[in-house]
Amino acid sequence: MKRLAVVARVLGAGVLALATPFAIAQNTTQWVSDPNHSEVDFAINHMSVSTVHGRFGNVNATLHLNDADISKSSVQVTIGVDTVDTGVQARDNDIKGASYFDVANFPTATFASTSVSKTGNDLTVAGVLTLHGVTKPVVLTIEGLTGPVTDQRGKVHRGFSATATINRTDFGIGAKVPAAMLGAEVKLTIELDVIKQ
Repeated sequence: MKRLAVVARVLGAGVLALATPFAIAQNTTQWVSDPNHSEVDFAINHMSVSTVHGRFGNVNATLHLNDADISKSSVQVTIGVDTVDTGVQARDNDIKGASYFDVANFPTATFASTSVSKTGNDLTVAGVLTLHGVTKPVVLTIEGLTGPVTDQRGKVHRGFSATATINRTDFGIGAKVPAAMLGAEVKLTIELDVIKQ
């Protein structure tokens, strides 16, 4: 009888162990970005006297969000670099060229997370950014998720604003342009409105 009780406990523990990953998977929801309300903004210093701002549209992101265990979450983003807009057409044409983004050969950039962690309400998302044909590690800081909010069509939205700083020369962008003329550091802000699938 005692032996049967031991076997039952072992079997119970095994079932629980098998059920735990399933429960975590069940807690993971998929969210896809709303392209009309998502963008990547950037800011870069010009000649140490001004800051030039710009944006990329055509941002497509997929999040797998696990609220029970945030470390089980992930994010993949594709950014249309060819949509770059600084508000000055001549400058946009220049930075789309071979000396900068070379959008003819590299029309998109991608980010894929490798880990997600939480401190208070803030999230830290480590991952790899591929830009201008170069892949480098990048860390995003997210100041909490907003929502969920249900729109008039019954779709559930959440949002977040992520920031990161990269060095343009690490990605070979404007490699021949000195930092005194165009700053090396580029501050990125990723604004995403994501819809539950």
